[in-house]
Amino acid sequence: MTGRRAVEKSTTPTPASGSTKRAPQGRRTRRTAGLEEEPEFIQLLTPTGERIDHPDYPLELSDEEARSLYRDMVLVRRVDAEGTALQRQGELGLWASLLGQEAAQIGSGRALRADDFAFPTYREHGVAWCKGVSPVNLLGMFRGVNNGGWDPFENNFNLYTIVIGSQTLHAVGYAMGVQRDGGDSAVIAYFGDGASSQGDVLEAFVFGASYNAPVVFFCQNNQWAISEPTSRQFRVPLYKRAAGFGFPGVRVDGNDVFACLAVTRAALEHARSGQGPMLIEAFTYRMGAHTTSDDPTRYRSSDEVESWRAKDPIVRLRAYLDREGRADDVFYKSVDDEADRLAAEIRSGCLALPDPDPLSMFEHSYADEHAQVTEERAFLAEYLAGFSEELS
Repeated sequence: MTGRRAVEKSTTPTPASGSTKRAPQGRRTRRTAGLEEEPEFIQLLTPTGERIDHPDYPLELSDEEARSLYRDMVLVRRVDAEGTALQRQGELGLWASLLGQEAAQIGSGRALRADDFAFPTYREHGVAWCKGVSPVNLLGMFRGVNNGGWDPFENNFNLYTIVIGSQTLHAVGYAMGVQRDGGDSAVIAYFGDGASSQGDVLEAFVFGASYNAPVVFFCQNNQWAISEPTSRQFRVPLYKRAAGFGFPGVRVDGNDVFACLAVTRAALEHARSGQGPMLIEAFTYRMGAHTTSDDPTRYRSSDEVESWRAKDPIVRLRAYLDREGRADDVFYKSVDDEADRLAAEIRSGCLALPDPDPLSMFEHSYADEHAQVTEERAFLAEYLAGFSEELS
């Protein structure tokens, strides 16, 4: 099979040892809104399922490993579909979809070691899956029954963060702690292209670079910060911002699970080996709404959406598996059946989530008793008691 090569011009870390089988050739460029010609990105799997190589990011996967990545993406997409359905049926107050971003999340998530710590936004359902967090736990916050139903230290996966960009500072702080404790793990911070305009993110870049912290900044550039296109946020490709802070940046095809896996592995090793931060821009697309409260048809065209649908990460990987004879109909049916079972478990688990005591929201606000909180608790208790009297 003839291979092709995507050349990345930014500074990149020394990759892990390995070899490639196909002779690389050719270049990839694309056009996008706000940029005359979009820079090339790292790609190991074309939209038609052709496997290509990159000299800096070798990747060898067994048949089982390749099928496992497909399974992960299909199951996570089903988790996402159930989340949307549950919100539309009134069981969740809100849901943030990852549709179209499965490769970026599964690829980077499977690159993490068990002792690596991840700091997500509120959309990293695929990374949560890779870190062993139950999908039902993800629903608690969106249902309004908890602030995140998992222990961050059980799976090294922090609670979802609603405040845009703040988790990048948390990640750098944690990475600095790892560094001072003499650990050899890495930290990864997820954020979107919209968050890259937040001061918190830029401050995280400053601190990460200044202290040479073992942190990877993983930006899922899905082209739209709610209703604002990337052309209104930056005039140069996002990954090039890293150079201004003194660490390397790289752009990867965010719909290519192989490339996301290989590049994230290299970036994490770069951080672990004491070389400091690295920025990965996963160039992808949000196929659905920003959240279920959003209507994307008001600000983007159907032609744009359809052009990205042809780059679907799951369809791409299936085309590769079929091309290489690495999977058959029995496997695909088993994955679809597992997805059906998972969907039923998610639905029943969501409906079984217990409602908290309304007064529990006042607990642990402060270490000691606080006069205003005490007053507010008493006011709500009296208000709720009034409803009890009416019912009785």
